[in-house]
Amino acid sequence: MPDCLIALGSNQGDRTLLLNEAVSRLARHPGVALRARSRDHQTLPVGGPAGQGPFLNGAVLVETSLPPGELLSALLQIERDLGRCRRGRWGPRTIDLDLLLYGREMIRSGDLEVPHPRMAWRRFVLEPAAEVAPDMIHPAIGWTIRQLLEHLQNSRPYVAITGPPGSGKALLAAELARAAAGRLLSDAGAASLPPDLQGSAGSAAEIELQFIRRRAELLDLDLPVWREQTSLWVSDFWFGQTVAYARMALTGSRLEEVIGRWRSASEQVCPPKLIAVVDAPPEWCARRVASPIAPPPAATVERIAEIRSAILATLGAPSGGPVLRLDGRRAGQALEELTAAVAAMR
Repeated sequence: MPDCLIALGSNQGDRTLLLNEAVSRLARHPGVALRARSRDHQTLPVGGPAGQGPFLNGAVLVETSLPPGELLSALLQIERDLGRCRRGRWGPRTIDLDLLLYGREMIRSGDLEVPHPRMAWRRFVLEPAAEVAPDMIHPAIGWTIRQLLEHLQNSRPYVAITGPPGSGKALLAAELARAAAGRLLSDAGAASLPPDLQGSAGSAAEIELQFIRRRAELLDLDLPVWREQTSLWVSDFWFGQTVAYARMALTGSRLEEVIGRWRSASEQVCPPKLIAVVDAPPEWCARRVASPIAPPPAATVERIAEIRSAILATLGAPSGGPVLRLDGRRAGQALEELTAAVAAMR
């Protein structure tokens, strides 16, 4: 039977009693065997309406003979039996049971997404989870629960924002830095080439090499900026996006040169605690970068689609760390989601 990791939470009523009853009901289910339970952790609410009381959070490790959908149904039934009423996102609740991991399966079906899409950067999830399943692996990232928690504990509060042209990533980065009273790092204008190189066969490689130099300068761990007392560093780029652009545009020795330079520079740059990718359909992005009075050229749409695919493919490789996906078409919601993620990492 697969091991499954389940998060517990409550910030209404007798929280301890509710968590105990939820665990007891789960353990009595004929298709579930309880293996371990964490301590209860008191945490402040993240996101949602103001004025909520603190949460008690915990985690349990179970074995189950239930398929993922049936296990989710069992968790939802326990929530209903204990008085859970869903009245908006991130609101107060008597009990919350989230299926975080189901073995090493990756599932996106209907109401179920496993691994849980926000577990990898939520301290209130990872701290109790590390008590019961420290060596359980997040299959999309390739890190253990213990490694995810250590990443939150030890890395600088730095968020890197990436996405295709026209997605709104630069604006979102500026808004997040402003909202968090943080420090914005921008590589705007880093790829301006001299006239004698524009349009040349090596221009794509030169552009990426210039981006590497500029971004490595901004993210150099020896710079005084990384010793500043600030709540958050935010960049409107991700250092790894160079790999996506290079593999899309280059081949042969020039590709090897750019990737080699990127690898060398990577040893000295600050790694992000969280990567946020601002995604949107290529046609929507193209309309934002093309003339507002005419449909975007098909070539622009195609180019943005290629860039988008390359970035998402690079982000999808294991061991890249936590990634938050945002919808660029909903700027307000994206900022709210990203702000909540930053709060959950603290």
